[in-house]
Amino acid sequence: MIPVILTFVIILALVLGAYWAFVLRLDQADDAAIQKRLKPAETVVAAPQKFRILRPVERLSSVGQLNTVLERTGRITAPLQRDLTQAGLQVTVATVLLSAGCLALVGYFLVKLITFNTTMGIIAGLALSFVPFMFIKFKKNSRLRKFEEQFPEAIDLIGRALRAGHAFTTGLAMAAEEIPKPVGEEFKLLYDRQNFGMPLPDAMKAFAARIPLIDARFFVTAVLTQRDTGGNLGEVLDNLASVIRERFKVKRQIRVLSAHGRITGWILSGLPPALALAMFIISPGHMMILVNDPLGVQMIIGALVLQVIGTLTIRKLVNIPF
Repeated sequence: MIPVILTFVIILALVLGAYWAFVLRLDQADDAAIQKRLKPAETVVAAPQKFRILRPVERLSSVGQLNTVLERTGRITAPLQRDLTQAGLQVTVATVLLSAGCLALVGYFLVKLITFNTTMGIIAGLALSFVPFMFIKFKKNSRLRKFEEQFPEAIDLIGRALRAGHAFTTGLAMAAEEIPKPVGEEFKLLYDRQNFGMPLPDAMKAFAARIPLIDARFFVTAVLTQRDTGGNLGEVLDNLASVIRERFKVKRQIRVLSAHGRITGWILSGLPPALALAMFIISPGHMMILVNDPLGVQMIIGALVLQVIGTLTIRKLVNIPF
């Protein structure tokens, strides 16, 4: 028992030490450098500053060597970086991966300390390692839903600006200032990019790539088509805003009609883990027999596999694409 506890303490200390060395220490150093710059200089003559117009490339890690390694694995880190950007989270890919690894180690040693079973510890560690990615997915979906709600209002604002005689880029600037986040910050980035020299078609296409919504693609297609063929862009944007509102209304009605199925899926997915936890608390002896017996471990693995399949099946049934 003592060697197991000692091993857990050592591994936990190593994980926390690595997190402090590669994440917290660097953040504290950056904060200290900022505070030092904010203090007024007494005798030092300020050198001429070099201003940078281009936005610095987003780093995957604040550690140079780790950032180089992650950049070489672009096929793996690029989707995660895109999800972080769409979720609006100011964290690096390395921080997410380190958090997943720490949760995996903690889950493994805790379950192994309680059950004395390596297989159960590995399963628990793998399950906990997905928690950061699930959180990022949740924040991304929440931000996109909020964007979808605010988007018609931004299109209406641009349309009114065009009818008042302003240019399209001026309408983008007005939407960036008047509409709150997340729509405002996305239009601010769109306006800044074209304002600093990027061609408007390229900036619009980048906007559609950042926002994986069909409404954003409709908006970009309408603007680029009008630039090529001509026409009344203000009227086109008004019609587009009306169409987006109607689609959003139908989508909400679909969510209401499928609410019973989604709640049923949540209950069926959460009932077995909750029942297992309750049995561990009420009668741990019976559950330990299931954990310590090889056949019991196989039954638990089979139950987990069937649980995942059932959850994905129910989610597929109630998730109606529109």
